[in-house]
Amino acid sequence: MATEATATGGTIAGEEAELDALCRDMAQKAKRAARALATLGPGAKDAWLAAAARALEARGDELLEANALDVAAAPGLGLNAAAVDRLTLNPKRIGEMARSLLEVAALPDPIGEVVRSSKRPNGIDVVQVRVPLGVIFMIYESRPNVTVDAAAIGVKSGNAAILRGGKEAIHSNRALHRILADELAPHGLPEHAVQLVPTTDRAAVGKLLALPEFVDLAIPRGGEGLIRRVVAEARMPVMKHYDGICAVYVDEAADPDVATRIIVNSKAQRPGVCNAAETLLVHRAIAPTWLPEAAKALKAAGVALRADDKARAIVPDATPASPEDWDTEFLDKILAVKVVGSMDEAMDHIARHGSSHTEAIVTRDLATARRFVAHVDSSAVMVNASTRFNDGGQLGLGAEIGISTDKYHARGPCGLRELTSTKWVVYGDGQVRE
Repeated sequence: MATEATATGGTIAGEEAELDALCRDMAQKAKRAARALATLGPGAKDAWLAAAARALEARGDELLEANALDVAAAPGLGLNAAAVDRLTLNPKRIGEMARSLLEVAALPDPIGEVVRSSKRPNGIDVVQVRVPLGVIFMIYESRPNVTVDAAAIGVKSGNAAILRGGKEAIHSNRALHRILADELAPHGLPEHAVQLVPTTDRAAVGKLLALPEFVDLAIPRGGEGLIRRVVAEARMPVMKHYDGICAVYVDEAADPDVATRIIVNSKAQRPGVCNAAETLLVHRAIAPTWLPEAAKALKAAGVALRADDKARAIVPDATPASPEDWDTEFLDKILAVKVVGSMDEAMDHIARHGSSHTEAIVTRDLATARRFVAHVDSSAVMVNASTRFNDGGQLGLGAEIGISTDKYHARGPCGLRELTSTKWVVYGDGQVRE
């Protein structure tokens, strides 16, 4: 028995040592790749993006075959319908991924951009320029398109990327990475500029999070449990948001048709994403006339309502809301509904229950809209527009790498510039400090 235990223990120790070596090797290769990427001009990076876009579409059958394995395994992993939707690839989504690569290629290269400059009284020229962060470790769940987005924005901003997708998308992510990596060396980019963690062992995440000498930034993208784990274990900065409890406030001065269109789109267009609305706040002056029509439209879109007593007096077939519903990111076709007496009450609710991600106001009163924008402390605030617009591509950043609700160093959708830092360069002709 002792011999068996020793053998088992030795096997486990050997596996851990092997995982340690794998993660350290990946991190070291990424660091070397990052040094090379930092000095590359936009030409090579843009050529790689364009070639990768062509390859995604040309090898679409390969992607669909790999994705089918993941989708078939999804029920056994406990994925709900919304999660399966995030996981699923089809020709349209492959085309969208290819277009996102071309959109990133078309964006200005941020590296080397002069942020500010001045000439000092002693004659030295002082310049602050934009530089890459270095190595980015991206940890994410179901959505395979994140593999493409993270690689594109990482490389375009001069950073090496280590990608770790969820086990539910392992076949899709391996196929996507293979296609992207095949185009690196032919276009003059270091072969380890984009790496995919090859194992689904969760311990690999912890190993990489413990390597701050190689990894400069961690970005978790997925459920709150994943993000809190990364924050707890990371020894480098983390760019993140915990959840997306997003609210739409319909003001007494709202256009009813516009309000209905916005809430249905915010909730139902893609309910399983972080910028989907989870809460509807309705001013009591408009609630009796507008809420029944909105409820009908939401029901037609398959949305179930969980309402407070005032809302249920107007929409009796809604389910009574529990206290927990106001703090829940449903990621499904479920919407918490509350009738409020004023915009101040709506803003207080958002401050108490929101996640500082995305809020929207629907109103025809410009002064009211401006006060809402000034007082609501979220990474994005929409006026007469869907919460679904809080997205890097929609806001002109190209594909995004995630949304941050932190206030330092980046907030909101994080694109190319948010994955850079700056350094100071001083040009003199012999000056010394007296």
